[in-house]
Amino acid sequence: MPAALDLLTSPAILFFFVGVVAALARSDLKLPEATSKTLSLYLMLCIGFKGGVEARAAGLSADLGLATLIGVGFSALMPVVGFFLLRRITRLDKPTLAALAATYGSVSVVTFAAGQQHLVATGVEPGGYMAAVLAMMETPAILTALLLLNAGKGAPSAAERGVILREVFVNAAAVMLIGSFVVGLISGEAGMTRLDLFVGPLFQGALCLFLLDLGLTAARRLMADAGRLSPGVLGFAIGFPVASALTALMLARLVGLGEGDAALLAILCGSASYIAVPAAMRLAAPEADEGVYVSASLAVTFPFNLVLGIPLYAGLAAWAWG
Repeated sequence: MPAALDLLTSPAILFFFVGVVAALARSDLKLPEATSKTLSLYLMLCIGFKGGVEARAAGLSADLGLATLIGVGFSALMPVVGFFLLRRITRLDKPTLAALAATYGSVSVVTFAAGQQHLVATGVEPGGYMAAVLAMMETPAILTALLLLNAGKGAPSAAERGVILREVFVNAAAVMLIGSFVVGLISGEAGMTRLDLFVGPLFQGALCLFLLDLGLTAARRLMADAGRLSPGVLGFAIGFPVASALTALMLARLVGLGEGDAALLAILCGSASYIAVPAAMRLAAPEADEGVYVSASLAVTFPFNLVLGIPLYAGLAAWAWG
């Protein structure tokens, strides 16, 4: 079975489309908000913990430093590219431009999980340390967006900076990812033996429920906000992630990363945040239009990556490293 079809017929991805169909059919199906948040934290715990265990087994390596350098560099610099590109092709206001640019500089944990599952299923094993790279790629884009947002106007007060930076650095996603990675790094295989059922087989079921909820949310957002997504925003939501992913693949090839790490790095660079960035931008730029930057990432880029992006980047990595 071709790799792309294998991904599309996996239970988790199929549940995403169950959610989409349910929303389009105006079903009252929904998960309670508390359940959705719990599932999100659980997925981050599993990803971070397993990454820490695998990183301890592999030990520190040059590949970790290289992947981190590329990933963090992308997260910090791509919002600048995105901001000025969007200013040329759209008529969005400055706060929405900054929020949208941050969205496509930061990363999606669930896209990472789906990409990791796809690579493992096709016999390509990325390094466990990529969970640490994921965690470190969340915040630089937000900090860059804050600089873009405040360029040319007075700096925020010390109290405002404190609130914003606190949301950026100690938000639930960052704490759970980094904290569980450190726990896995310290406890190693002994810890994995104790938590094997919790972070192993149960992960797939939780991912199915979470993607069902995302399918519902994505379709309902698209139905509500489709009129606010201009052709320029729609083109950006597909073209910019693809360009980022392809550039990341070329850099990974240039520095000598392995196929699995390069593919997963491309998947990360081609993803877009719909959890960390909205949480920070609600504080930093409450006037930014969520109907644009959340809908673009969740209702356009995320489904694109599930259907085409992940198998495309994995396939290109297999071809280039073959």
